[in-house]
This record gives sequence, structure tokens and C-alpha cells, in this order.
Amino acid sequence: MSNSAPGARAPDAPAGRRGVRPVRLLTLAVFGLAGLLFVTSFNTAKGTDIRTDTSLLKLSDLIQERSAKNAELDRDDAAVRRDVDALAGRDDGSTAAEDAHLRALEDRAGTRTLTGDAVTVTLDDAPPDATAAPGYPEPQPNDLVIHQQDLQAVVNALWNGGARGIRVMDQRLIATSAVRCVGNTLILQGRVYSPPYRITAVGDPAKLHKALDAAPSIRNYLLYVQAYGLGWRVHDDGSTTLPGYAGTTDLHYAQPVE
Repeated sequence: MSNSAPGARAPDAPAGRRGVRPVRLLTLAVFGLAGLLFVTSFNTAKGTDIRTDTSLLKLSDLIQERSAKNAELDRDDAAVRRDVDALAGRDDGSTAAEDAHLRALEDRAGTRTLTGDAVTVTLDDAPPDATAAPGYPEPQPNDLVIHQQDLQAVVNALWNGGARGIRVMDQRLIATSAVRCVGNTLILQGRVYSPPYRITAVGDPAKLHKALDAAPSIRNYLLYVQAYGLGWRVHDDGSTTLPGYAGTTDLHYAQPVE
């Protein structure tokens, strides 16, 4: 029988047993959490290896498939457009002067084939084992790949050099074309391309070369060519025919140019 007065606090537990129950509860909680993680992982994986990048590969395959489909649709659209133009040209009631004016507008819009002397610029990523040239710091990953601004610099320089028409990879550029990159992948008019990137311009080769040499952004790019081995090649192609743009044009705001 206890001699303690009513309401007195019970003695403290022996030091050696203090905290035993909380430790057991914590252990049970850890095992419970681990079980929950295993169940969640199983439901997420559904029998697949979630440590791989299979989902990324599937996404890449989907992008390539859509790009190929867009290319096929572009070819179909071009064939239909040729048929329509042939039918319209049989007897459209227009005068020779009106036909000439229409052809001039089509030339400026980039929807007709264009033939003339051409210059091709090729840009490429640095080799996988690229290292810095003597006197340069070791490269960062972004130093070794082609960026959107590099492609845009070449395109803008060629336009400044009086190019009458430009083709990037296998597509003709028009006024609404946008040269965009995601990572080191070029996305142009619904289609996807990987390096090396080829840009061909029809115009006066001497003026095109001069414009390339004068562009500050290209001179900056050439420093990376020298330092880390990015690809750069300028080649005179002689007489070359650029295809006419065959895709769709979704203009929301436009007015005729007189």
C-alpha cells in the first residue's frame, strides 16, 4: 500500500527505461512509411523499371513521329497546291501584266521555287570529347552545343547580305517562319531537326560572305569554334534551286504591300 499523499506525482521512471515506448512507436512509423513508399512505387511503375528514361524515349519517338507526319502533310499540301495552280492557270481571265505581278508577289512571299548562286552555312555541336584549346577555360555544357541565337544570327546575316531566299535544312523560310530551338533540337514549322544544321541562301555570294564576316554575333560564335571545336563551314554551292514554301500560312493581321 502506498504512503503517498493523495494527488502526489508518481516517481519518475528509471533512467534505463526512459523513452522505450516512443522509440518503438517511431520504429513502427518508419516501417509503415517504407511500406507506403513501396506500394506507391509499385502503383506508379505498373511493372516497369521507373529508374530508366523509357518515358522520355517514348516522348522522343512521339515527337519524331509527329515531325514525319507533318513532313508528309507538307508534301501532300504542295502536290494539291500545284494541281490548283495548274487548273487556275488554264484560263483565269487575267492579263499578262497581272500574271507577272502575281508571280512577283509569289517570289517575294517565298512560295515559288528560286534558282541562283547559293552559299550554304553548316553549324554543328562540338565533338563528344571536346576540350578547351590552350588559353581557354574548360567548357560548360552550354558551350558545346548550337543555340537558337546562333542559327538566328546566320539567318539574319544572310538576309542583311541581300539573300533572295533562304532554306533551313529542307524548308524554305517565309515572313512568318520562326527558327526556334529546344535544347539542341531545332523546331521549324512543325518539324524537328538535329545537328548539323544547314542554312542555304540564294544571292550574290560575295555579299553573303561579307555579311557573314561582318556580323558581331557570328564573330562571337567563331570564338567558340576556336576554343571548343563547334562546327562551322561556309561553302559556295553554285547554281541551286530552293523549293517554294508549301506549308500553311495563318495570318491574323496583314495588309497588302504595294
